[in-house]
Amino acid sequence: MTAKIKITTQTGRLDKVARLLFETYSRSQLQQLIEQGDLTVNGSKVKAKYKVKKDDEIEVTAPEIKHLDLKAENIPLDIVYEDADVLVVNKPQGMVVHPAPGHVDHTLVNALLYHCPLSTINGTFRPGIVHRIDKDTSGLLMVAKNDRAHQSLAQQLKEKTSEREYLALVHGNIKEDSGTITAPLGRSTRDRKKQAVVDNGRHAVTHFKVLARFKDYTYIACKLETGRTHQIRVHMKYIGHPLVGDPLYGPKKTIKGNGQFLHAAKLGFAHPVSGKWLQFEAPLPDNFARTLKTLDRID
Repeated sequence: MTAKIKITTQTGRLDKVARLLFETYSRSQLQQLIEQGDLTVNGSKVKAKYKVKKDDEIEVTAPEIKHLDLKAENIPLDIVYEDADVLVVNKPQGMVVHPAPGHVDHTLVNALLYHCPLSTINGTFRPGIVHRIDKDTSGLLMVAKNDRAHQSLAQQLKEKTSEREYLALVHGNIKEDSGTITAPLGRSTRDRKKQAVVDNGRHAVTHFKVLARFKDYTYIACKLETGRTHQIRVHMKYIGHPLVGDPLYGPKKTIKGNGQFLHAAKLGFAHPVSGKWLQFEAPLPDNFARTLKTLDRID
C-alpha cells in the first residue's frame, strides 16, 4: 500500500479534481477509492460529489498502479451464449476476471481478448467486463463486445432489472426458509483486505432461500439486489453463517476445497439491441456437486 498526498489548487467535484491530481488512476478507479474511504479530503471520508476547495489536502492510500501489457491468450472458454453484441461465459473457480497487480495474465480478460473484440468503456484492463465475480467463485458472467452493449448491460445492473442467482454452501443450520439481509458494506477498519458491515458503507441487499439442510451446513440460493464486493460472503458471515471453504471470511475448520463454495448459477438480462429477455443457467462445478453428495441431509 502506498500513500500519496497532494494539496490542491483546483476546485470542483472531488472525482474530477482527483483525476487531474492522480493521473495513474482512471476515473472509475478513483470513484471506487472514494467509496471505499481510500481517497480522503483533509483526513475525512467524503463522497465523489464533494466540492473541493483550494488548499484541500487530498490523500490516496491504495496499491501502486503499474502499467501492464495486456496480452491476448489462447485459454479455453466455456461459452454459454454468444452473438454480435454480448457473450455469456461460465467462469471456472480459480480464474481471475481481469488483470491487476499480482495477476497480470491468465485472466478471463486475457482469454476473451483472444476470442473476440470487447467494449472499451472500462478502460485498458477491464475491456468487456460489466460485472465481476471473485477469483474462487465460479459461474456466469455477461460480457459486452461493444460499447453500446456495455452501456445497456451496465444500466440494467444499475436499475436492478437484470437477475443474478448464486448457489452457496454455508456453515450451520439456517432456521428460516428464506430471508433478506440489508446491511451496508464497506472496507473493514480492522483489515484493509476485507469488506465488512459498516455504518457508513454502501447500501447492500441479499435475498436468500434454503434449498437443503445438512447436519452442519445449509445449501442456499442467493439473489443479489445490489452488487457490492464480497457481498454474499460478508452478508452470510454477518448473520452467523459464513460460506464453507471461504479463506477470508470463514472459520479455519471447514470443508477444504479451492476456496468458497459459491457459484453464479443463473443470469438473466434484456438483450442490449433486441430487448429480448435472455436467461441462462450453469450447473454446479464437479467439486461442489460431489461435496453436497457426501453430506448428511436432515430435512
